[in-house]
Amino acid sequence: MYFKAYEPVNRKVKKTESSRFESTSWSFFTNHAHVLLCLAEDPEMRLRDVAEAVGITERAVQKIISELVGGGVLERERQGRRNVYRILGHSPLRHPVEAHCTVEGLMGFILGAKKSGKAVH
Repeated sequence: MYFKAYEPVNRKVKKTESSRFESTSWSFFTNHAHVLLCLAEDPEMRLRDVAEAVGITERAVQKIISELVGGGVLERERQGRRNVYRILGHSPLRHPVEAHCTVEGLMGFILGAKKSGKAVH
């Protein structure tokens, strides 16, 4: 029997801004925080767009939003055929290690650094 030796295909892959993050297997924030950050930037963002931005399924985003609404962190208001989300910033973060911080503080820290372009050292 003859077996052809494996020859890897040399393909050039265009490296995009998001692809540099896809190679890592961990993140500092949960998908819940990622969903909140997306909605903080655009309260009218469609679930499909949130899912694409976070890198999870639309169904997973639906579940996360339901959990955030149930946990008192997010409000959902129907406007016509769309939902508009409002983050309840006074809510404390849920883990005991960061319970002294609020959702508003976290969002402000991350989005403020993003908008100002300042790196944290």
